[in-house]
Amino acid sequence: MSGADTDRMAQAQIPQGKIIGGLSTVPDLAASMADYRDILGLELVEQGVVDPLLASSWGAPGCAGRAMAVLRPASGAPCALRLVEQPDHPGFKPTTSFGWAAYELTVQDVFGWPGRLEGSGFDIQGLPRELEGMAYFVPMQVLGRGREMLYLNEVRADMPNCDLPRARSPVDRIFIAILATDNLEATLRWYEQKLGLQRADSFNLSYRMINQAFGLPDSHRTDLTMVQNGRMTILEVDQYPAEACVRPRHDGMLPPGNALITLAVDNIDSLGIDWLSPPSALPGHPYDGRRAASFIGPAGELVECIEHD
Repeated sequence: MSGADTDRMAQAQIPQGKIIGGLSTVPDLAASMADYRDILGLELVEQGVVDPLLASSWGAPGCAGRAMAVLRPASGAPCALRLVEQPDHPGFKPTTSFGWAAYELTVQDVFGWPGRLEGSGFDIQGLPRELEGMAYFVPMQVLGRGREMLYLNEVRADMPNCDLPRARSPVDRIFIAILATDNLEATLRWYEQKLGLQRADSFNLSYRMINQAFGLPDSHRTDLTMVQNGRMTILEVDQYPAEACVRPRHDGMLPPGNALITLAVDNIDSLGIDWLSPPSALPGHPYDGRRAASFIGPAGELVECIEHD
């Protein structure tokens, strides 16, 4: 079955662990909204402020009342890309701290994106390039106004042990979230035991984005492992160098940059996770009255789970 077929099936049935959203913090919501809507072509679903109950569920009461926008791919894929306005943190430097390092989105015509991004708030970190021995996709990397990292990946084929979704709009859904950790094995074991996910391929490679961020030589190599549910990709877990740090954040607010990933789960009550606040039914997109709750993962990452049946 192709990645495109798998994606169509996912519209009708959302499996455990599927990424159904990513949230980034930005200093100027109006400017970032223009980038995501007018440049990336995402559709604005909702705009308003963060409800106190929602802020509490994230363990970020200081975000209550702050401006927020909810966007989604024009393809209609079930993936909410949310932007929350909060002040920049001067101590935050992308790709140097533990937690969510990047969201990987499936896109069309990746080689055309550098030109389309000219004049926007997106700062290109890596131009599109075909990777030696990896004919399955072509990536590029950009930073948004909140220094959130996005990988724009044009998928060309499924990999041997996983299905990769083809984009059905210029920028489509998040299909991998990159997690930076200080303990690869412990993090993988946690997601296996708590969410019932499976570790898949492991790699040891010269990771250009990490080496550049830490000023390491090209010879420095990073261990990483993919986490999946069957043939569905979910996480890339990267073992970060010893120089990495805990992500700095404002008291009572969300982590800066790539702040939160939202996953679908079958039954919140069966997970046995220590939630930041009790699961509750929440209004608005992407909840639509479903129960949701959030937790802090083993690498300090903020994860939100929404119950889907």
